[in-house]
Amino acid sequence: MDYVKELENYAPAHTEAQVGKEVAKIKVAANRNGNVDVYKFCYSAIDLTTLSCTDSHESVREFARKTAEFNDKFPDIPNVASICVYPPFVETVGLEVDGTPLRITSVAGAFPASQSFIEVKALEVAMAIENGADEVDIVLNPGLMMSGHEAEAASEVELLREEAKDVVLKVIIESGALKTPELIRRASLVSMFAGADFVKTSTGKIDVAATPEAAFVMCHAIKDYYEKTGRKVGFKAAGGVKTPEDAALYYTIVEEVLGKEWLTTDLFRIGASSAANNLISAIVDKPTKYF
Repeated sequence: MDYVKELENYAPAHTEAQVGKEVAKIKVAANRNGNVDVYKFCYSAIDLTTLSCTDSHESVREFARKTAEFNDKFPDIPNVASICVYPPFVETVGLEVDGTPLRITSVAGAFPASQSFIEVKALEVAMAIENGADEVDIVLNPGLMMSGHEAEAASEVELLREEAKDVVLKVIIESGALKTPELIRRASLVSMFAGADFVKTSTGKIDVAATPEAAFVMCHAIKDYYEKTGRKVGFKAAGGVKTPEDAALYYTIVEEVLGKEWLTTDLFRIGASSAANNLISAIVDKPTKYF
C-alpha cells in the first residue's frame, strides 16, 4: 500500500482549539459515568501491567498469581482483560493463569523506543508469541513519524503484523512525543492501514503519556477508518491513567466519539497498574490495596 497516498483520502485532524473545545464538553459528560457499573467495566478492560526494570520471574509470578486469584476475593467484580509484561516473562505468566480466561499481553519490537533493527523486532515478536502471548503491543517508530518517514514507519508495522498473524496486535503511537493533532491522527491511520487491531496512546515511558486530547483525535481517526473500510479497530489508553475518574473519562471519550458498540473489551482497553487498586477501592467504597 502507498501509505502516504492513502492518507490523502482522509480529512485533516481537528485543530488544537477544536480538540480542546470538544474535550471540555466530554469532561462534563463524563460526570454521568462516575458510577460503580462503569468502574467495573473499566476494571474488566484493564491490561494489568508490570513493565519495570526490576521485574523478575519471582515478582511477575506473584503478580500473575494474585491476578488469577482475584475473583476468589472479589467475586462481584469482573477480572482484568489481560496481564501485560516484557517478553521474557510471558511463559511465567502463562503457568500462573493457565485454565483462566486471562489473556497474556507482551510488549515487543524494541519497546519502548522502537529503535532497533527490524529483524530484531520481528524476532522478539515471534518469540513472545511462541512463548504464549495472546496479544502483542508494539511501538510505531516515533522518530520515523516525526521526521516525515511515515511510509517506513508503517512498513515496519506491516512486517510485524506478519509475525503476529494469529494474535491481537496493538500499535502504540506515543502521542506525547507526536504532540500535534495532525501527527497523532496520521500515526493512528497508518497504524490501521498496516494492520493494527488497536491503536494505543502511549508506552508510559516518556513524560507525556495518555491525554484526553490525544484520545479524542485517535478515536476520530478510528471512526473515519471504520466508515471507509468497515473494519473496527480498538482504542487503548495507557500511561497516566491512575484514578477511577481518569478511566471514566476515557470510557466517555470512546462512548461519545465511537458509540456504545465500542464499549467492549474487544475494542476498548486501559493499560494500567495503580488504577487497578483505585478502581477496586471506588467499587467496594473503601480504600483497598490488592496489588
